[in-house]
Amino acid sequence: MSASIYLATRNPGKLMAANSVFGKYGITLRSVEKDYPEIQDETSLAIAKFTALQVARDLNSPAIREDHSLFIEALGIPGPYTNYIEKKIAAPKLAELIKLIGNNKGYFEVATVYAEPDGKTFESVFQVPMTFGEKIKGENPKGWNGLIRLLDEKRAITEYPEEERLYIWNQGYEKIAEFIALQKRL
Repeated sequence: MSASIYLATRNPGKLMAANSVFGKYGITLRSVEKDYPEIQDETSLAIAKFTALQVARDLNSPAIREDHSLFIEALGIPGPYTNYIEKKIAAPKLAELIKLIGNNKGYFEVATVYAEPDGKTFESVFQVPMTFGEKIKGENPKGWNGLIRLLDEKRAITEYPEEERLYIWNQGYEKIAEFIALQKRL
């Protein structure tokens, strides 16, 4: 019999990515059908933890929430606010700003939280270094994606398939799955 846990997302891509990890551990993930409001906070961990706990309590079942944020060194804005800023500053303008300031570095903060209905949590947080390119690349780049290069990559994330970078984003899911598998053995 496999464990079944809710993943607080309606994004089919995130569910597919998470299932590629949890399936190896015999853990079945179910998508949450209800929309939960995303709180505003300065860390991805606080955002992920709040929602994971809310879902676990509402559904009386374990839940997982992943949140990631982009921190841009040149702008000094907390990562969780980047989504708002991205809507206000188009990619060409961001490229100009970063060139003017002279610092193209940043990082993604990725927080993944497993929560139980009783309020117990297990958390994973890691960073993924990135840089911004000077030119927008790739076909149909959304937002700033045509500028973003992960780790030491020379290509923008829009220039290669998402599957090539799943190992990066799935680190938090892997830690959570290992934790759950260990708890099942105890």
